[in-house]
Amino acid sequence: MKPLDHLEHLDKHLVDELAQVARETVRDELREQTRRQRRKAALYAASGALALYAGAALALAVGLALALGLPDWAAALITAVILGVLAYVLRGAARPSASRTGSGAGVPGGVPPVPPAPPAAGPVGGAAAGPPAPGTVPPLPSEAPEVPRRKA
Repeated sequence: MKPLDHLEHLDKHLVDELAQVARETVRDELREQTRRQRRKAALYAASGALALYAGAALALAVGLALALGLPDWAAALITAVILGVLAYVLRGAARPSASRTGSGAGVPGGVPPVPPAPPAAGPVGGAAAGPPAPGTVPPLPSEAPEVPRRKA
């Protein structure tokens, strides 16, 4: 029997105990973070619900103000059109646009358009002398490989 064989059992025991303590510590920390996130989500949900009711009360006030000078049906129709236009404008503001971002995020397939390469100024025959200038885009080959498209 080797002199350190009896310590092998102690090492395994210490490793198991350390692992258990680490698991409990991580579990407690995650539980605390989850509790904070849950509270924050509940506050956001309550804030959203109250904002929805405030918007409905504002729409009602606009409709009632319009109803003072117009028939009720016309006031309701105008209020609905105003809300519809606001919803459309907000929807457009929330969507990324290729002209605003410049990254091609709004382009179908997610590939931004490539500007055409400037014509190469070189000797007769169109061949450029030397390497292309930095920042220029090389021309595409005549046959582009098939690239699978992702569904939007």
